[in-house]
Amino acid sequence: MIYVGIDLGGMSAKSGVFKDGELILKERVDTDPSDGAKGVAEKLAALARSVVAHAGLSFKDVQAVGIGSPGVIDSASGTVVKWGNYDWVRVPLAGAVADLTGKRVYLTNDANAAALGEAKFGVGSEYRDCILVTLGTGVGGGIVLDGKLFEGFRSAGGEVGHMVIKTGGRPCGCGRQGCFEQYSSATALIRDTRAAMEKDKDSLLWELAGGSLQKVDGGTAFKAARFGDETAKRVVDDYIFCLAEGIANLVNIFRPQAVMLGGGISNEGDALLKPLKETVNSLIYVNTEYAPLDIVRAKLGNDAGIYGAYAYALQREKEAQ
Repeated sequence: MIYVGIDLGGMSAKSGVFKDGELILKERVDTDPSDGAKGVAEKLAALARSVVAHAGLSFKDVQAVGIGSPGVIDSASGTVVKWGNYDWVRVPLAGAVADLTGKRVYLTNDANAAALGEAKFGVGSEYRDCILVTLGTGVGGGIVLDGKLFEGFRSAGGEVGHMVIKTGGRPCGCGRQGCFEQYSSATALIRDTRAAMEKDKDSLLWELAGGSLQKVDGGTAFKAARFGDETAKRVVDDYIFCLAEGIANLVNIFRPQAVMLGGGISNEGDALLKPLKETVNSLIYVNTEYAPLDIVRAKLGNDAGIYGAYAYALQREKEAQ
């Protein structure tokens, strides 16, 4: 069986051709809002054909195409309901690509696709129930239960970054206050690191950031904490506690076997994972002796989306049989 998985982003689209479950070849193409919905669909269709051809395979043998896209997605109809960065409203993307390729095309949210990719082909492959939490500009992720992607009513679920962990807390772009992503994203950690530096001019954070607030990144506080800087330690401790609060909420609701962490901050390894596990275990309702919980690093990186888009198309094809 041959499938194509496509991960659509704001600046590019990545594709992979899969034969009998194995990734054969990857390709990418630049994308831009100026392409318009029609232009993006044409690029995705051409990308699907190109990656198959360059892999030495025949496009007529492709079973289906899966696409992971940013935005609010109605997966049943294959529609991008809303994608703010591209000013898309009710764009029938799957149908447009299907018309151009002559193949069945399945569409899901990009974070959901990444979660399914990690669950099926990454670190989550040994679990039936797992949740991906990505720590980037915001907090994203997806939920896989009994080996299948959980999308919620009209595919609108899985927005893990927008549960409130601090009532009346920091304003969020979604319109609420105190959302998970306002405390646990890389953006939040950078903001908190800068605030701590402005309060402590003698902190090692300044040296590690080259004397500039603008050079702070998601790893700056962790690095200074490893050198024993007390200000950095407080930033890291506060960050890990907020992250644990959000993860504990997810665990209490879904009780997965594992929580998979993606994004650059997950690269901090044990400096993040060890205290995070301890804190989460202290917060969750049912103890881990009865229902053990693993917290692990995602491993597919930027390829999670194409793996997940393929896995989503495969899931939908099986459901249709």
